[in-house]
Amino acid sequence: MTEASIRKTPGMVSVKEMPLLQDGPPPGGFAPVRYARRIPNKGPSAAAIFFTAFGAFAWGMYQVGQGNKIRREIKEEKYAARRAILPILQAEEDERFVKEWKKYLEEEARIMKDVPGWKVGESVYNSGRWMPPATGELRPDVW
Repeated sequence: MTEASIRKTPGMVSVKEMPLLQDGPPPGGFAPVRYARRIPNKGPSAAAIFFTAFGAFAWGMYQVGQGNKIRREIKEEKYAARRAILPILQAEEDERFVKEWKKYLEEEARIMKDVPGWKVGESVYNSGRWMPPATGELRPDVW
Protein backbone atom coordinates (compact mmCIF):
# COMPACT_ATOMS: atom_id res chain seq x y z
CA MET A 1 0.00 0.00 0.00
CA THR A 2 1.18 3.37 -0.74
CA GLU A 3 1.06 6.55 1.20
CA ALA A 4 -1.30 8.06 -1.28
CA SER A 5 -3.88 5.36 -0.70
CA ILE A 6 -3.59 5.67 3.09
CA ARG A 7 -3.86 9.45 3.27
CA LYS A 8 -6.12 9.80 0.34
CA THR A 9 -3.86 12.51 -0.91
CA PRO A 10 -2.45 11.72 -4.33
CA GLY A 11 0.91 12.83 -5.52
CA MET A 12 2.85 13.40 -2.31
CA VAL A 13 6.53 13.61 -2.88
CA SER A 14 7.78 13.66 0.70
CA VAL A 15 6.68 12.76 4.19
CA LYS A 16 7.04 16.38 5.09
CA GLU A 17 4.04 17.16 2.94
CA MET A 18 1.81 14.95 5.03
CA PRO A 19 -0.81 16.73 7.08
CA LEU A 20 0.09 16.94 10.73
CA LEU A 21 -2.04 14.76 13.05
CA GLN A 22 -0.97 15.45 16.63
CA ASP A 23 -2.86 14.99 19.86
CA GLY A 24 -3.14 18.06 21.99
CA PRO A 25 -4.52 18.91 25.39
CA PRO A 26 -8.25 19.14 25.79
CA PRO A 27 -9.71 22.58 25.80
CA GLY A 28 -8.99 24.20 29.15
CA GLY A 29 -5.96 21.95 29.73
CA PHE A 30 -5.35 18.81 31.73
CA ALA A 31 -6.19 18.50 35.43
CA PRO A 32 -3.16 19.06 37.68
CA VAL A 33 -1.18 15.95 38.61
CA ARG A 34 -1.31 15.15 42.34
CA TYR A 35 2.19 14.30 43.42
CA ALA A 36 2.17 15.53 47.06
CA ARG A 37 1.89 13.00 49.92
CA ARG A 38 -1.63 13.14 51.26
CA ILE A 39 -2.35 11.00 54.34
CA PRO A 40 -6.06 10.72 55.01
CA ASN A 41 -7.22 12.12 58.33
CA LYS A 42 -9.14 9.03 59.44
CA GLY A 43 -9.59 7.50 62.89
CA PRO A 44 -9.56 8.94 66.40
CA SER A 45 -7.08 11.51 67.56
CA ALA A 46 -4.16 10.77 69.88
CA ALA A 47 -6.00 12.38 72.80
CA ALA A 48 -9.07 10.23 72.18
CA ILE A 49 -6.93 7.06 72.11
CA PHE A 50 -5.10 8.10 75.29
CA PHE A 51 -8.26 8.87 77.25
CA THR A 52 -9.94 5.67 76.05
CA ALA A 53 -6.93 3.60 77.16
CA PHE A 54 -6.78 5.47 80.48
CA GLY A 55 -10.51 4.88 81.03
CA ALA A 56 -10.17 1.17 80.29
CA PHE A 57 -7.21 0.92 82.68
CA ALA A 58 -9.04 2.84 85.42
CA TRP A 59 -12.12 0.65 85.04
CA GLY A 60 -9.97 -2.49 85.20
CA MET A 61 -8.23 -1.30 88.37
CA TYR A 62 -11.63 -0.52 89.89
CA GLN A 63 -12.73 -4.08 89.11
CA VAL A 64 -9.54 -5.44 90.71
CA GLY A 65 -10.30 -3.40 93.83
CA GLN A 66 -13.86 -4.74 93.98
CA GLY A 67 -12.56 -8.29 93.58
CA ASN A 68 -10.07 -7.70 96.39
CA LYS A 69 -12.87 -6.51 98.69
CA ILE A 70 -14.95 -9.62 97.95
CA ARG A 71 -11.93 -11.91 98.39
CA ARG A 72 -11.08 -10.20 101.71
CA GLU A 73 -14.66 -10.67 102.96
CA ILE A 74 -14.62 -14.36 102.00
CA LYS A 75 -11.28 -14.84 103.74
CA GLU A 76 -12.52 -13.08 106.88
CA GLU A 77 -15.66 -15.26 106.89
CA LYS A 78 -13.50 -18.38 106.60
CA TYR A 79 -11.28 -17.23 109.49
CA ALA A 80 -14.35 -16.41 111.60
CA ALA A 81 -15.72 -19.90 110.98
CA ARG A 82 -12.38 -21.42 111.97
CA ARG A 83 -12.29 -19.30 115.13
CA ALA A 84 -15.85 -20.42 115.93
CA ILE A 85 -15.07 -24.16 115.73
CA LEU A 86 -11.63 -23.93 117.31
CA PRO A 87 -12.88 -24.59 120.89
CA ILE A 88 -14.71 -27.73 119.70
CA LEU A 89 -11.63 -28.99 117.88
CA GLN A 90 -9.47 -28.23 120.90
CA ALA A 91 -11.87 -30.10 123.19
CA GLU A 92 -11.75 -33.13 120.89
CA GLU A 93 -7.95 -33.01 120.84
CA ASP A 94 -7.83 -32.69 124.64
CA GLU A 95 -10.12 -35.70 124.98
CA ARG A 96 -7.91 -37.72 122.61
CA PHE A 97 -4.82 -36.58 124.52
CA VAL A 98 -6.25 -37.69 127.88
CA LYS A 99 -7.09 -41.14 126.49
CA GLU A 100 -3.62 -41.50 125.00
CA TRP A 101 -2.01 -40.23 128.22
CA LYS A 102 -3.88 -42.83 130.29
CA LYS A 103 -2.74 -45.55 127.86
CA TYR A 104 0.80 -44.21 128.11
CA LEU A 105 0.74 -44.24 131.94
CA GLU A 106 -0.64 -47.80 131.99
CA GLU A 107 2.10 -48.90 129.59
CA GLU A 108 4.74 -47.11 131.68
CA ALA A 109 3.45 -48.75 134.88
CA ARG A 110 3.55 -52.19 133.22
CA ILE A 111 7.09 -51.71 131.89
CA MET A 112 8.59 -50.10 135.03
CA LYS A 113 6.81 -52.23 137.71
CA ASP A 114 10.06 -53.98 138.66
CA VAL A 115 12.11 -50.76 139.04
CA PRO A 116 12.29 -49.70 142.70
CA GLY A 117 11.49 -46.02 143.40
CA TRP A 118 9.92 -45.37 140.02
CA LYS A 119 6.91 -43.06 140.11
CA VAL A 120 4.54 -43.49 137.17
CA GLY A 121 3.81 -40.26 135.32
CA GLU A 122 6.54 -38.28 137.03
CA SER A 123 8.71 -36.26 134.66
CA VAL A 124 12.34 -37.21 134.31
CA TYR A 125 13.11 -33.54 133.70
CA ASN A 126 13.33 -31.11 136.58
CA SER A 127 12.07 -27.96 134.88
CA GLY A 128 8.80 -27.85 136.84
CA ARG A 129 6.94 -26.86 133.66
CA TRP A 130 4.46 -29.09 131.92
CA MET A 131 4.64 -28.96 128.12
CA PRO A 132 2.22 -30.79 125.84
CA PRO A 133 3.87 -33.12 123.36
CA ALA A 134 4.95 -31.56 120.11
CA THR A 135 3.43 -34.30 117.95
CA GLY A 136 -0.03 -35.81 117.86
CA GLU A 137 1.21 -39.07 119.39
CA LEU A 138 2.68 -39.45 122.84
CA ARG A 139 5.16 -42.26 122.26
CA PRO A 140 5.16 -43.50 118.66
CA ASP A 141 7.99 -45.99 119.37
CA VAL A 142 5.93 -47.89 122.01
CA TRP A 143 2.86 -48.71 119.97
